[in-house]
Amino acid sequence: MSGQAIAILGLAICAGLCGVGSAIGLFKTGSAAAGVLAEDAKKFAKVMILVLLPATQGIYGFVMALVGQGAVTAEMSVAQGWSVFAAVMPLAITGFISAIYQGKTSVSCIYAVAKDEKLSGKLVMFPAMVETYAIFGLVISLLFTLSV
Repeated sequence: MSGQAIAILGLAICAGLCGVGSAIGLFKTGSAAAGVLAEDAKKFAKVMILVLLPATQGIYGFVMALVGQGAVTAEMSVAQGWSVFAAVMPLAITGFISAIYQGKTSVSCIYAVAKDEKLSGKLVMFPAMVETYAIFGLVISLLFTLSV
């Protein structure tokens, strides 16, 4: 396998895992929101931000794949390919896991909004804290990729 192929594989895995994590998180939040909205459709605006939060990791993975392509060349060595592969793994792992757990956290907050919609602004903070680790993964992967 060439260095170029290894690097592209790493970028694809990163984008794929972040996307899968976001899809799982969005499945959970969308399902919870559907139940809440079936009871009171007026809460749509209050739950929508909580529903969408797990989508950001998929965006981060997509951006990383685009930015990471700048480090990929046809002439790169196998060692350089593995360097790119390793550089994107922090985001691949944190993006995948944090999207799922952000979805679970958001589900709890969606159910809390169902009981008291005045809490919606405060409740965004809890899933946002989970997001922090995806952002750390993104920053680390960007820094590592740009230094390859």
